[in-house]
Amino acid sequence: MKKNSTQKLIGFEHFTRYGVKTDRCEFVFYHVEPTNLSVLSQPNVAMKIQNLNMLLADVPELEILALDTCECFDSNKAFLQKRISEEQNEEILRLLRQDCEFLDAIQTEMATTREFLFVLRFFKETEEQIFHFLNQVESAIAKRGFTYRRLSKADTKRLLAVYFGTSVTGDAIEDIDGENQIKEGYYATENNC
Repeated sequence: MKKNSTQKLIGFEHFTRYGVKTDRCEFVFYHVEPTNLSVLSQPNVAMKIQNLNMLLADVPELEILALDTCECFDSNKAFLQKRISEEQNEEILRLLRQDCEFLDAIQTEMATTREFLFVLRFFKETEEQIFHFLNQVESAIAKRGFTYRRLSKADTKRLLAVYFGTSVTGDAIEDIDGENQIKEGYYATENNC
């Protein structure tokens, strides 16, 4: 029986100059600075909506992602609520309620912001074609008044770490598992000689 790596199972191939290559396409991500609509006047909100509509008309390939900046605990809280409704033992009920309160507290601390991304998919384009298209897209995004930046490799790794649950807080992940421990062990041994 042949074993597959996690990387192979999710279709991830490698990082590219502009984004992430999977077995289906290459993804390029742009972080978009959110606007606090609650402080804008009604005409300004309407203008923001119109600018987004016009951008999507200019670049129909553009997709929008809205994500929590760290892991979401909704399924855990739903499980605990179900257990609370079924539990008869008062001591266990007390512990389950404490767990719910704990999840609420850390979710409030960690997930008070959302992250907004524009995403592009490239299927068979060359690096040069991608480069030219990205220049056009970036010009269109700026023209419509959005503040943005293309995600770096480190930003993309953080995004994937949160999505796949390897980092609750969105901490950076290593290129190779255990890379830091090997380096730390190597340097510790080298300095003791």
